[in-house]
Amino acid sequence: MSRLVYLMGASGAGKDSLLDALRHALPAGLVVAHRYITRAADAGAENHIALHDDEFNQRREQGLFALDWQAHGCRYGVGIEIDHWMAQGCSVVVNGSRAHLERAVERYGQRLLPVCLQVSERVLEQRLQQRGREDQEQIHHRLLRAAQYACGLPAHCQRLDNDGPLHETLTAFLRLLEQPVSAKIYDITSQKVSYE
Repeated sequence: MSRLVYLMGASGAGKDSLLDALRHALPAGLVVAHRYITRAADAGAENHIALHDDEFNQRREQGLFALDWQAHGCRYGVGIEIDHWMAQGCSVVVNGSRAHLERAVERYGQRLLPVCLQVSERVLEQRLQQRGREDQEQIHHRLLRAAQYACGLPAHCQRLDNDGPLHETLTAFLRLLEQPVSAKIYDITSQKVSYE
């Protein structure tokens, strides 16, 4: 059975790097979906499809997003094409938002595999300093937010450690994707989440 692999992680955890590495080592029957985002195509590390607000609204009104949400002053969408890919027997990996996990569960139910990418505070701080996009105060706020994020992870989320080399994380991720689909029904309706 095909499934939707919903990858989550605090800012700086390494989701973009992991997905980029995965695109170069895709097993048969697995597809990585691009996100549609209302920010410039050259605005950051993520390989996304840039849309203006009006374009995004029009696509949303026409039902062209399987999932969509708003965070960090931008709007994010995952195209309805992922449903077609899954109907064709492919499993799909998306860069998801934890704040909108409940909507993904409602839509995909037992076909959803939530994966939480985790990184220690020490490693996260090093990576944020190395990328040089934030000043010390911004880094401090990101670390606080990451700590809050780690405390509120859903119990059913598969945890994936990203403290070590990227190739080790990728190997662990691929191993996780080889596991058979669980029959467990995810129930997160009682959980309150408010972070990406």
